[in-house]
Amino acid sequence: MNRTIVLSEKRLLGERRRFGWRTIFYGFMRSRRHAHRRSADAEVVFMDWHHPWLFFLAVGTMLLSSADAFLTLKLLDLGMFEANPFMAAMMEQSTGLFTATKMAMTGFGVLTLVFLAKARFLDRFRTGLFLTVFFSVYACLVCYEIVNLFRLL
Repeated sequence: MNRTIVLSEKRLLGERRRFGWRTIFYGFMRSRRHAHRRSADAEVVFMDWHHPWLFFLAVGTMLLSSADAFLTLKLLDLGMFEANPFMAAMMEQSTGLFTATKMAMTGFGVLTLVFLAKARFLDRFRTGLFLTVFFSVYACLVCYEIVNLFRLL
């Protein structure tokens, strides 16, 4: 009984756990759960660790999306037109609405794909593969816009 009183008094001293940048870094680099514990859990696709490659793809896709928005606005000033009818409608309202809609749609898509990275689409493809495809398409699109920008200048 004396031991339980001492332990309970120690616990009342304060919260030992703190959340900060060290926690994020440690959880990103050295988290414990990388795989399922039991084979029966194999269909569960949500885990607390994702491969660093997914972080690179997610951040890279958002950066490329920002570059795409900037280059699109620059090319529109130089006389080109927006090929996407939905984004063209947003552009008619305001450039701020265009940019916010573009970032929100891309961000939501990226977060969804990272969250479901271990899931399988049509029981064949991991959804993390789609994030790689979107990153590659955005990279090609930004390169195309840069080429057009230099042609028009």
